[in-house]
Amino acid sequence: MTGLTNILESIYSVVRTMTWVDFVDITLLSYVIYFVLKLIRETRAGQLFKGIAFLLVVYIIGKFIELKSITYILERIFDIGILAILIMFQPEVRRAVEKLGHSKLGLRMLLPVSSDEARDTWEKAIDEICIACEKMGSVCTGAIIAIERQTRLGEHVDDKKATFLNATPSEKLLRAIFFHNAPLHDGAVIIREGMILAAGCFFPMPQKEEFVDKELGSRHRAAIGMSENSDAIVIVVSEETGQISVADNGTLTRNFNYESLREYLTKRLIPQPVDKKEFLEKLGFPSARHQNHEQEEVNPEHEKNSES
Repeated sequence: MTGLTNILESIYSVVRTMTWVDFVDITLLSYVIYFVLKLIRETRAGQLFKGIAFLLVVYIIGKFIELKSITYILERIFDIGILAILIMFQPEVRRAVEKLGHSKLGLRMLLPVSSDEARDTWEKAIDEICIACEKMGSVCTGAIIAIERQTRLGEHVDDKKATFLNATPSEKLLRAIFFHNAPLHDGAVIIREGMILAAGCFFPMPQKEEFVDKELGSRHRAAIGMSENSDAIVIVVSEETGQISVADNGTLTRNFNYESLREYLTKRLIPQPVDKKEFLEKLGFPSARHQNHEQEEVNPEHEKNSES
């Protein structure tokens, strides 16, 4: 009972001396822990994390009952623990850093600006991609199309099996690439800035492959894997059913048609124009409209003073 009282008194003394900076520090640390746990959940990294936790428990027990050999070995392991974690969790660390880079904190996401020429290019490309996917789905022609966003996919073009094209996307060209027994039909097409960058590209398998539906084929698995390793939007047309699916951020969504696919790609690829005046108003800067309104209110008063 005395021990419990001492613990409560210690906690109370710590809380009493805490400042608002300490609360902010605890909140940030809690978020980091939550982010790490969310990142490794349902992945192979989760099993590694359980193994590290087990070693930590063994170390504490060994230290308590004075198992010198075990504690010495574990201490040497923990000395290189950070490096070992970076090596073992390399895919997860890479994904985390990339997600931070794709966050909406960037000015590009805060105030998206797109030229009319770029918008026209993307609108035409999206339309041709959707038409091609719908027609390939109607005849059960398998296809996989990765649309590049911020993360560059050049490493998949450097592969000797890939073919550099740099061509304007069209429904006929896409159908010709994925036509059965065509030289490039097994690989994927990469779209960059509204243009077909390359064809015949091969993508990595998903990191949490054991959780993927076993009915999905190699194209769907490659699409999920590519969307896990980048921010690309990957479209898949099933060779068995003709069903159109989209992989985005490691999640596969099925049953798209021309209209729904076009709407989805338009929202994800073409940023909506932002009114700069409204944006500046949200930041607290006075807009020209407010300034004009203030001048209109001041000018009549000024005229009265002049007349008097």
